[in-house]
Amino acid sequence: MAAHAGVVDGIQQTFRSQGLVRPAEGRVLAGVCAGLGRRFGLAPWTARLLFILILMVIPGSQIIVYPILWILMPSEPAGSGGQG
Repeated sequence: MAAHAGVVDGIQQTFRSQGLVRPAEGRVLAGVCAGLGRRFGLAPWTARLLFILILMVIPGSQIIVYPILWILMPSEPAGSGGQG
């Protein structure tokens, strides 16, 4: 089980270094779409709409994709506000 934790930590470090984090503020559920929007320069609601539209192309994929991103995207430390 420790090996899996190391893999997830490594992926989270990579995401964090690329600016892909779930923001502490502005979350609706887990902050996945808000984090994707921030990373790619989109407003959170625009990112949410695009996420839904893209996932509608492959029905049922949101059941897999969102939880995986929730696990793999690190949460931003409280109070950092995207600065860092």
